[in-house]
Amino acid sequence: MRSYLAAAIQMTSVPDLKKNLAEAEELIDLAVRQGAELIGLPENFSFLGEEQDKMAQAEAIAQESEKFIKTMAQRFQVTILGGGFPVPVGNGKVYNTAVLVGASGEELARYEKVHLFDVNVPDGNTYQESVTVLAGLQMPPVHPSKDLGNLGLSVCYDVRFPELYRHLSQMGAEVLFIPAAFTAYTGKDHWQVLLQARAIENTSYVLAPAQTGRHYAMRQTHGHAMIIDPWGTVLADAGDKPGVAIAAIEPSRLEQVRRQMPSLRHRVFM
Repeated sequence: MRSYLAAAIQMTSVPDLKKNLAEAEELIDLAVRQGAELIGLPENFSFLGEEQDKMAQAEAIAQESEKFIKTMAQRFQVTILGGGFPVPVGNGKVYNTAVLVGASGEELARYEKVHLFDVNVPDGNTYQESVTVLAGLQMPPVHPSKDLGNLGLSVCYDVRFPELYRHLSQMGAEVLFIPAAFTAYTGKDHWQVLLQARAIENTSYVLAPAQTGRHYAMRQTHGHAMIIDPWGTVLADAGDKPGVAIAAIEPSRLEQVRRQMPSLRHRVFM
């Protein structure tokens, strides 16, 4: 692992596949021009709309999303995480799938979101992700990269389940991806503190791409895509508009924090 710049992209995705991919391409280009070598796209980066519209277009969304990530990675010679898009499973449902792609356009890792967002939010909105999404059955993977470090995958609601990140840290994760479309209501109270907790307790970097603003009807997200260091310090915050959070991933900082706070070595219950 060497020092490099990482980027967490922030979007306001809408129910328009082509428009979203065009916005994502612009933001990837912006991140690359600022020197980013590892780039994360948020959950639902390619489509964020009503469930029936998503399901009607699921096959096209899946194909175009995967093709897009591979094309962008190869064109810009960077590693990209597509933070979550629907992949049909053949029974009228989809997996909420995150795919990590390397600089030559090859798939490095894939994760199907295991924790589904079935929640009655206190602002009056109800979310039932399980109506259209099938929960993944496998714990998320860690991809070992010689240059970029050990990259652990997760998606959005996973952030509330620390045991998933403990699994990733036990697998050697040094950078935790947490792409999200966090609701505006819960985000204002919980988003940053949860990200910092996952960074601190696992002494790992957190790369958290995000959705922001109003997407359709009542759907509004919190924004604040972030990069957080292993001490819990927020290195970059994209605010509440579409854009990019960029910060350095420093192996020397990772080693320093893990040496000063060796909590991973002090675990008793494994």
